[in-house]
Amino acid sequence: MQRQIEMFEITRLPLPASIYLLFLAAVIGACAGSFLYCAAMRRRTGEKLPRGRSRCMSCGHELGARDLVPIFSWVFLRGKCRFCGARIPAKYPITECVSAALFMLASARFGLSLLTVETCLLFAALFYLSLVDLDVMELPNGALAFGAVVFFAFLPAHDEPLARLLWGVGSALVFGGALLAVSLLMDKAMKRETMGGGDIKLLAMLALFTGPGPALLLVILACVIGLLFALGKRRGEPFPFGPSLAAAAVPAVLWGEQIVSWYLGLFIR
Repeated sequence: MQRQIEMFEITRLPLPASIYLLFLAAVIGACAGSFLYCAAMRRRTGEKLPRGRSRCMSCGHELGARDLVPIFSWVFLRGKCRFCGARIPAKYPITECVSAALFMLASARFGLSLLTVETCLLFAALFYLSLVDLDVMELPNGALAFGAVVFFAFLPAHDEPLARLLWGVGSALVFGGALLAVSLLMDKAMKRETMGGGDIKLLAMLALFTGPGPALLLVILACVIGLLFALGKRRGEPFPFGPSLAAAAVPAVLWGEQIVSWYLGLFIR
């Protein structure tokens, strides 16, 4: 399922246009990251989406436009509220930088195409899911459904939509079903819940986008990332697996087909 996007590749644009595209992607990504982080943190209070004007978490003062510029406000204010002087955690600009980097990677990979928009929307959903999972160990069904809607909505933008649909749905059923079976076996063996249903649905949703080969790569990478993450936890302490799947999805979505082809080429001459 090769995606014909060569005519839109960023490397074929004039250098100023390429720089502008990446800068614009970074700005949009940083703004999206700021909004999604706020939405994820407010979820614990039962508020699904941020409402009203943003306020300082310490003094409650309403924030102005110069307090809300992603990354730069934190730098220029030296990480402090300009009203009460309370320290603003570095996690705010860090998350904004991560989101900006994801949007830049999508733009650099797919250039001026609807595939870039599709990938950015998927990355935004994964970013939000990861933040919520890290905060409350939950993967919201709404965000998972949003990812699936993005897949189906952008099918006409691909050269072979029917083939992509069949490969995607088939991969979702196979990999989601396999992870469900493994989870049930582990639950029975360990006599406790070992994996949430949200992780299974997340893998199925990601398999829609990747297809079978890159989905296998995704699972391998997610297991490696998850093991590394588990090393920092106390033995027996639960940890969210959603962020590991989301992190592994980035290379799988951007370069999965190329990585799988390269690997198979080592054995097939």
